[in-house]
Amino acid sequence: MAVLYGSSRGRAPELGFADVLLTGLAPDGGLFLPTDWPTLPAHTVSASSSYVDLAAEVIQPFVGGALGREDLQSILEDAYATFDHPDVCPLVQLDDGHHLMELFHGPTLAFKDIALQVVGRLFDHELKRRRQRVMIVGATSGDTGSAAMEAVRGSEHVDIVVLFPHGRTTEVQRRQMTTLKDANVHAVAVQGTFDDCQDLVKAMFGDEPFRERHGLAAVNSINWARVMVQIVYYVWAVQQLGRGAATDPAQATTFCVPTGNFGNVFSGHVAARMGLNVDRFLIASNRNDILSRLIETGEMRAEEVVPTLSPSMDIQISSNLERLLYELLDGNGAATAELIAGFRDHGRAALTPAQHQRLTDEFSGDRIDDSETLAIINEIYQSHGMLVDPHTAVGIGVAQRHRRAGEHVVSLATAHPAKFPDAVEQATGVRPELPPHLADIFDRREDYAVLPNDLATVEDFVDGLRVDGLS
Repeated sequence: MAVLYGSSRGRAPELGFADVLLTGLAPDGGLFLPTDWPTLPAHTVSASSSYVDLAAEVIQPFVGGALGREDLQSILEDAYATFDHPDVCPLVQLDDGHHLMELFHGPTLAFKDIALQVVGRLFDHELKRRRQRVMIVGATSGDTGSAAMEAVRGSEHVDIVVLFPHGRTTEVQRRQMTTLKDANVHAVAVQGTFDDCQDLVKAMFGDEPFRERHGLAAVNSINWARVMVQIVYYVWAVQQLGRGAATDPAQATTFCVPTGNFGNVFSGHVAARMGLNVDRFLIASNRNDILSRLIETGEMRAEEVVPTLSPSMDIQISSNLERLLYELLDGNGAATAELIAGFRDHGRAALTPAQHQRLTDEFSGDRIDDSETLAIINEIYQSHGMLVDPHTAVGIGVAQRHRRAGEHVVSLATAHPAKFPDAVEQATGVRPELPPHLADIFDRREDYAVLPNDLATVEDFVDGLRVDGLS
């Protein structure tokens, strides 16, 4: 039976997977969620399958009716052939009971590749079937943009415009977006923060004539397909640990996730909802710590975004949190919409004590500042001879600080250290090298627009692309 999807705000029609894939944001401004959660097959976490085979098994219930198993398997095989490790997401032991899961072996060196290499191919498959073309607009704090552009570059069915905060990404992150030569990809530096970029994308989707004119679609983590594909590596981690003689497969696993927009850790929450044996999730924040403060106090309170060494987490408005809030509010779309509107209007909103308790039953959190981040990068290098990026270091620091006796923790390594070479070199004295396919990135010519944080100006830019015949 095919899964249907409804909006977190309860005022949009239920849709099947293919429509949810192409729609991205629900018409009422909410985020799509399954109306019923599939369960993991009992044998899934113990089977000795490849990553691709496991992904096909976990994802199939969510796409049933829109995509057959053979087509899904082919898409997954093609997507993960772009990765440089046969396990796709290998586990590396840090200490007894503490592993890193490396999520950066894709073409743009960040965990976003794991979902977007699949999502880009899902878009192409469905748009080819419909004989349609769409314009993807997205916002990025650094990694999503390059991963999305890489996933759809050269597509006959997709144009893409990515907004990123001007001067707030690393040079490697920026150049991964601005040096692509394909005519269907466009990078725009917005004079503002990531939250400003995200608000512009939401406003473009809310402008119905503009949305219809361009056939807008989204591959940000607001798109359910992103969340869906990321579920797999949580199941994979538990499966891999279960094969190790030193690990009791019956022991629940704790995951520590460096978190900005909440999509990554929400995928883990979905895996737990499906029956994965998870103890809890540790949410690791930098100084932009709205999520750890929510866990501590039960209140969301936006503050000014502070630039840090871990820029992909420099976020104060975590879009995917709405999906969890919808669950904490017992699936009440109207109440979710009211809570989100109150937060938008006043910069703060509070959970009830009962809702806060449900949150803390599953999630813990903490923050790591830049000086601590540098110290952790150096510590891991000195003790393990391993370079880690600043986001991964934030996760390791929170895991070390909050790990309980006997608790088995998997920390997510979300980016390759060479994406953040300045911070890694500052901490260790060693400058990490880019892999061969990106070794010449500093010699490539950049091409991007710099625009003010103004909706009309950004929409005019996109309209101009359409006039030029590129969409």
